[in-house]
Amino acid sequence: MAEDKVIITYAGKSTECPVIIGTEQEPAMDIANLRDDTGLVTLDFGYKNTGATKSAITFLDGELGILRYRGYDIADLAEKSNFVEVAYLLLYGELPTAPQLADFTSKLQANSDVPAEIATILKAMPKSTHPMAQLAAATLALSGVYAKDSAKATEETIINILAKFPVLVAMVMRNTQGLDFVPNDKSLGYVENFMNMAFGKQASQVIVDAMDKLLILHADHEQNCSTSTVRMAGSSNANVYASVSAGISALWGPLHGGANQAVLEQLEAIEADGGDTAKFVAMAKDKASGFRLMGFGHRVYKNFDPRARIIKKACDEVLNDLGVQDKKLTIAMELEQAALNDSYFVDRKLYPNVDFYSGIIYKAIGFPTDMFTPLFALGRLPGWVAQWKEMKENKEPIGRPRQIFTGATLRPYKEVENR
Repeated sequence: MAEDKVIITYAGKSTECPVIIGTEQEPAMDIANLRDDTGLVTLDFGYKNTGATKSAITFLDGELGILRYRGYDIADLAEKSNFVEVAYLLLYGELPTAPQLADFTSKLQANSDVPAEIATILKAMPKSTHPMAQLAAATLALSGVYAKDSAKATEETIINILAKFPVLVAMVMRNTQGLDFVPNDKSLGYVENFMNMAFGKQASQVIVDAMDKLLILHADHEQNCSTSTVRMAGSSNANVYASVSAGISALWGPLHGGANQAVLEQLEAIEADGGDTAKFVAMAKDKASGFRLMGFGHRVYKNFDPRARIIKKACDEVLNDLGVQDKKLTIAMELEQAALNDSYFVDRKLYPNVDFYSGIIYKAIGFPTDMFTPLFALGRLPGWVAQWKEMKENKEPIGRPRQIFTGATLRPYKEVENR
């Protein structure tokens, strides 16, 4: 290995792999010519060590607990910014000026109406359909109405999906509950209008602020499962609605966006068992039990999830504002204290993560548990669209991973009577 390249030799053939250094000093080995030069491909289950793209959007360091959007620390954005401004930042690379933000906000409000056909589609779906399935279908259906140039990263396309998505999420929630849709109010802000459409009444400023922070914290998270899915779908020249719909489906899984729903379902199970948190903490510490607490630790962050530090404060404010009395929330607070003070959890850095606190907030506000993942999708939308836009602008090739075949080699076909 030289300083600027890695030389790989196999079966008498060699290739030189240039070393690329990112702006945060992350080294990467470019293996674009590996197969042509040596016949080798790499095997990397889950792409844990594979960089599939170059991106200037989000920097994440799990070891140090760092998350930055376009160079801005997530704590600064959550404290000083708002979700619409962060969406602009992710999409265009810079924070907007006051006139740019006003223009962006105005365009989102002006384009927020959802076609009547979408409401018809939602109402026609079986009542047992999960909200994520409804959201994926409704998002995809938008491509039938706005097909023109929807495969291109045009401002019109980007504004259209960003403007309509919170309305879709609110409609899905109402539809799931068998309630009438609440009219879209273009005079309200992005988050205020969503809350009004979801609950049929205006939310307090404390709740609006907490929701705004949650959306900011979920807005992007580098090349995760759903984001990579959006980019992969978009690489085939699929339109933005189809690409985002694919991302929604990827986010649905409990190993990804369904984590905060899993937190509440576990709290419900603990409550049904009698609410003895000490019992379940002991089970979590006993490897033989096979039990683990949901919402603690993170596969990426090996230290404290930086988003959890921010949202814990908002969680306390929401609970105080609402004065909610709920056994599940009491159980959650007891589990939190155990994780923050018990040496077993502290030594292993199993701190409460953003999914733990977001689930508590959503529950306190009154969102049904099965709506938690659609709310995650609402927050993640600007990141998905920004990543899709970047992929288009970079003219990246269609995604086509390789495999290592482990099946049967060539064998003769035998007629039925000879089998």
